[in-house]
Amino acid sequence: MDQYEVLRLVGEGAFAKAFLARRRGGGAQRCVLKQIDTRKMPGKEREASQKEVTLLSQMNHPNIVTFFTSFQEMGNLYIVMEYCDGGDLMKKIYMQRGQLFSEEQIVDWFVQICLGLKHIHDRKILHRDIKAQNIFLSEGGTKAKLGDFGIAKMLKNTMELARTCVGTPYYLSPEICENQPYNNKTDIWSLGCVLYELCTLKHPFEACSLRQLVVRICRGRYAPPSPHYSPALRQLIGQLFKVHPRDRPSVTSLLRLPLMQSHLGTQVPNCRAVTAVNLHPKSHTVCLNGL
Repeated sequence: MDQYEVLRLVGEGAFAKAFLARRRGGGAQRCVLKQIDTRKMPGKEREASQKEVTLLSQMNHPNIVTFFTSFQEMGNLYIVMEYCDGGDLMKKIYMQRGQLFSEEQIVDWFVQICLGLKHIHDRKILHRDIKAQNIFLSEGGTKAKLGDFGIAKMLKNTMELARTCVGTPYYLSPEICENQPYNNKTDIWSLGCVLYELCTLKHPFEACSLRQLVVRICRGRYAPPSPHYSPALRQLIGQLFKVHPRDRPSVTSLLRLPLMQSHLGTQVPNCRAVTAVNLHPKSHTVCLNGL
């Protein structure tokens, strides 16, 4: 810890604290220092923390929060990550105070979130906790990045189904609510929840109790977003909220949609928007190549 200057506390949980910090002698660049007290953690939570370090170290993509390093000291695990000065997406939504985002802004962020999620899914990893609070903004709010891999799960193959009920209640998929096996399509449902929130500034499924919330999620019924938005955007939400996982699109299919293709050029100026999305593992540049 001596090599870091702690500036302020930015978040706190049951076993962890997150600090805004700066490496001593490292110039003005700031970072987030996540301090996890592993001594007080049950075995499963301790294992999840170690898994987060492993997963973060494997991720290298402009739309995923950058992992710098990790170390252990005095019974604490420290994870050093990129600081996103725009805060998280949920805070941005609250700051709107009822004023709807433009469709241009919504799709721009959504494309970036999808690119980050594609990077994860291509590596046979489920995020399992996609929500507005785990999407971070930087560069004046223009860049969106996926973060918090604390409960992510790696699959042996793309068809393997996970069975652990995890996630945040508002973002749970019908298959998790019904205690059914699930795969990467559960992340797609949660992605739909985030898109809906960007369009309406509220959760798609709300209730006074967890039981009622589960019923509403399993029915897949939600108030339609404002007609202020294009039919293509409103239809996209409907595709993400298909009750049966097999009916939901993959993240690669999402990136092929005309609505998304029109924004991909702004993310990767030198690539032309055509029919297929390929991610080059070395550069992590997204290029669109014709089939």
